[in-house]
Amino acid sequence: MCAAGRRWGRRQRALLGAVLLAAWQAAWGQLRYSVPEEMPKGSFVGDVAKDLGLHLPALKDRDAHVFDSGRTRYFFLDLQNGHLSMMEQVDREEICAAVAKCVLNFEILVKRPMNIYKGEVEILDINDNPPSFPEKRNVLEISENTAPGARFPLERAHDPDIGVNSLQNYECSESSYFTLDMKTGGDGVKYPELLLVKSLDREQQADHNLILTATDNGNPVKSGSTTVQIIVLDGNDNAPEFTQSVYKVTLREDVAVGSRVLQVTATDRDEGPNAEVKYSFFQIPEKFDKTFKIDQESGEIVITENLNFEEHEFYELVVQARDAGGLSSHSKVLIKVVDVNNYVPEIVIMSVFTPVPEDTPLGTVIAIFSVQDRDSGANGEVQCSISDSHPFRLEKSFDNYYRVVTASELDREQVWEYNVTVRAADGGSPSLQSSAVLALRVLDVNDNAPVFLEERYSTRLAENNAAGALVLTVRATDADWGQNARVRYRLAEGRVRGAPLSSYVSVQAETGALYALRSLDYEQVRELQLWVRAEDGGAPALSSNVSVRLLIVDENDNAPQVLYPPAGAAAGSGAAWSGVELAPRRSEAGALVAKVVAVDADAGQNAWLSYELAKATEPGLFRVGLHSGEVRTARSPLARDAARHSLVVLVRDHGRPALSATATLSVVLAESVAELLAELGSAADEAAAPGEPAASLTRWLVLAVAAVSCLFVAFLLLLLALRLRRWHRQHLLPADSGALRGVPVSHFVGIDGVRAFLQSYSHDVSLTADSRKSQLRFSAASCCDTLPARPSDEASSDLVPSGDQVAESGGQVAFQQAQPNTDWRFSQTQRPGTSGSQNGEEAGAWPNNQFDTEVLQAMILASANEGADGNSTLGGGNGTMGLSARYGPQFTLQHVPDYRQNVYIPGSNATLTNAAGKRDAKSAAPAGGNKKKSGKKEKK
Repeated sequence: MCAAGRRWGRRQRALLGAVLLAAWQAAWGQLRYSVPEEMPKGSFVGDVAKDLGLHLPALKDRDAHVFDSGRTRYFFLDLQNGHLSMMEQVDREEICAAVAKCVLNFEILVKRPMNIYKGEVEILDINDNPPSFPEKRNVLEISENTAPGARFPLERAHDPDIGVNSLQNYECSESSYFTLDMKTGGDGVKYPELLLVKSLDREQQADHNLILTATDNGNPVKSGSTTVQIIVLDGNDNAPEFTQSVYKVTLREDVAVGSRVLQVTATDRDEGPNAEVKYSFFQIPEKFDKTFKIDQESGEIVITENLNFEEHEFYELVVQARDAGGLSSHSKVLIKVVDVNNYVPEIVIMSVFTPVPEDTPLGTVIAIFSVQDRDSGANGEVQCSISDSHPFRLEKSFDNYYRVVTASELDREQVWEYNVTVRAADGGSPSLQSSAVLALRVLDVNDNAPVFLEERYSTRLAENNAAGALVLTVRATDADWGQNARVRYRLAEGRVRGAPLSSYVSVQAETGALYALRSLDYEQVRELQLWVRAEDGGAPALSSNVSVRLLIVDENDNAPQVLYPPAGAAAGSGAAWSGVELAPRRSEAGALVAKVVAVDADAGQNAWLSYELAKATEPGLFRVGLHSGEVRTARSPLARDAARHSLVVLVRDHGRPALSATATLSVVLAESVAELLAELGSAADEAAAPGEPAASLTRWLVLAVAAVSCLFVAFLLLLLALRLRRWHRQHLLPADSGALRGVPVSHFVGIDGVRAFLQSYSHDVSLTADSRKSQLRFSAASCCDTLPARPSDEASSDLVPSGDQVAESGGQVAFQQAQPNTDWRFSQTQRPGTSGSQNGEEAGAWPNNQFDTEVLQAMILASANEGADGNSTLGGGNGTMGLSARYGPQFTLQHVPDYRQNVYIPGSNATLTNAAGKRDAKSAAPAGGNKKKSGKKEKK
């Protein structure tokens, strides 16, 4: 695989070498085409794209075109197909005249990168012109005495074609006196001559007419003819004879107009008028006739216009000498022009690549020009050069074509324009020189970022500035040019005290002016640190940043604020303050009475505070520390000094203008707090007397405060009572015995702490040694009345009201107390009392202390257990529960309600029975009937 790759690489190199060779040959003028003349416009000349190895898209992209040198353009390049075509019809004889090879040069110029290709087109001659004579009829006069063998030049024909298409032969009509002979001149042109072969006799034939025909060798053959009339003259025997048959002379092309070339001389052996000779040019081209002039009398030839070696380097003139008798002879004058270095080299700028980007690679073609010197030989050899101080060098492309290429890197910021002088000097002596200036402007490339004039900016701005105030102007310059140097400014993102930086300041994009968008407060923001970015307009854009530090300068916009004594009502320009201080009457001088404490929100000098005593009841008694604010006694108080003193202390800062505040102190000279309060009370009365509305307002304020205080105390007492009541209930019925909740107090009767049920309920009781852990559970379906008689339905009510009853009473349950059973009424003799007591209320007092109550409760429960077992262990008689020992024999169980009904005592397997219940049931009816009467007796 590697070998195959190497073979493919060699093929590529070979192909590349072939392409480069073809391109080199094309670059050195190897584009050669030939077309016949008279081709119509648009005719195909050659395939330039193929011969140069350029693709059609490349021709369009590189703007390929035929260079216009200012001369007539004969060709154009068709970018659609890459063909070189005729721009107009070409006549070879018109553009090349007698030049043997007619070649038209052209240059094809391409850009990006710039290059030039030279080519030539040979215009091939076609036989489109027949030979022609200047005159249709020529007259030749010959004396009859002319000897045979004499030669008489005839006017030659002209054929502008070349080669086989040009004049090739002359033919003359037959004559017994004349024959046609041809001579070839030094320039290769054939000249016809008429040769006399037989003596003329005017008496026999006075004139002769001949037809001279000139033909070419084209296809088809073309010809032209003229008539030669020969007139035979009588008399004159001798024709003029030139001293030389051929005259040769060499002239410099710079010879002055009017200069003598040479003088031809002809003599005539006749005498008299026949010996007079006149000189003239014989049948020369019209353009030669304008260049030279011959004197008819002397035969002197002079120059009438400047010679041009480049146009004609050789002239052949035919001079005729004619005498008065009409006889003439001819001689040739051959003039050779010597080239003189009279032409300055001509520099033709063909293409200039300007402006030149400053990042142009080395070797890039910047300009192409050609140098032409119309001189020949060494005079036409030209040498070109440019200055070495420029970052360019000169290279010769081919022939007289040169190109300027970059030799070093360009930097527009250092040199933005170059005037490259191209000098051309020929090889003549002296050498002629010419020069041309190439104005090359360097195109800017965005290779420089903006640069700020300062490394960092810092400025100060007084606070309380106006919104939109100019802070400072930042400026950055860009060494680039045009759009690349257009600098725009913007703020970098940031935040100040939680707000965007752009809400504080802004920068003008074009000028870099920094403006404050809001009024700044030194007490809130003391410094702004921000970044400004300068960005140019290049693509891609380049940028740079600079730090801007904005210091807020404090202004004296805050008056001193007095912290002590406490603030009072405002008055005047400053703030009035009030306070009461106690000073002993036995104070010594310099004793501290009070201290005024003040602060200033400003900074620096604006916050320096000074204190002074502005007003005092007794000016000499007190003084204030200038910087400390301490109020001290200036002397010891005297007995004659008033008890109350009012001091106004002025607190002033050092700003410009200075701001101040006042503090009012009331100093009382007293020995005790009681005396102080008395003085304050009298002061209040005196102050309220002149202003009754103020005293009334104070009175109402005091009443309002007292009322609110009373209400608050009452509320606290009520809340405390409610809490105590709830706490008392929680102790009577613990929270765990939820079955007794909602039972009204009227259902209980307390006898010194012993509570008995007026109605009995079927319930389960679980008792433990710790009463707080006892459980009591009611059974709602087993409620029964254990009393002998029931109260009436109207008088009785349920223990727990129904939901409808609660709803009807607005959520508040009112329990109606049931009437007591008559069995609970005791006679005077049956009332319980202490042991041995039988009389009335005094002897039978119910236990009224907590200990007796707890003993009674225990005895009742123990008796209930004995009754259940059938054995009593409490002592005493049967059924007395052992109570008679302490309370008397009258207190028996028959007088106490039966608490054993439906009572279950955990830990006991006895079943409680109610033997007395039957008895109670029997006597229930009469008890109910005597209810009212018993009640009245009890009241008595």
